[in-house]
Amino acid sequence: QFQLVESGGGLVQPGESLRLSCAASGFILAEYAIGWFRQAPGKEREGVSCIGISDGSDTHDMLYYKDSVKGRFTISKNGGNNTAYLQMNSLKPEDTAVYYCAVLKIFNVHSMCIMRYEMDSWGKGTLVIVSP
Repeated sequence: QFQLVESGGGLVQPGESLRLSCAASGFILAEYAIGWFRQAPGKEREGVSCIGISDGSDTHDMLYYKDSVKGRFTISKNGGNNTAYLQMNSLKPEDTAVYYCAVLKIFNVHSMCIMRYEMDSWGKGTLVIVSP
């Protein structure tokens, strides 16, 4: 079985924080690039942050953040518990969306977040609402 499950979404006020989790089962998460994507009401899905396979190569983009979240969001992964995370600080109303995690065997994580690749797996999503 190959599965991703997101959690950690909720309703928060502007300026508050959330930590999203993406738990993987049925495969080794460390062998894949991982991306966080979001889709807001009435808008297209967009890449938020992607992190690559840590193989030490200088030919691959290993980290990507959408410009609007730089300095506020941090992507990470934990090989021990096979889980990826998105720490979201200083949340804004425009961050409101359903957040999804996905994995892909790719080293160029910039491309993973920007291009519309067919991912190897998607989670079902977790809803984040930022409202006064």
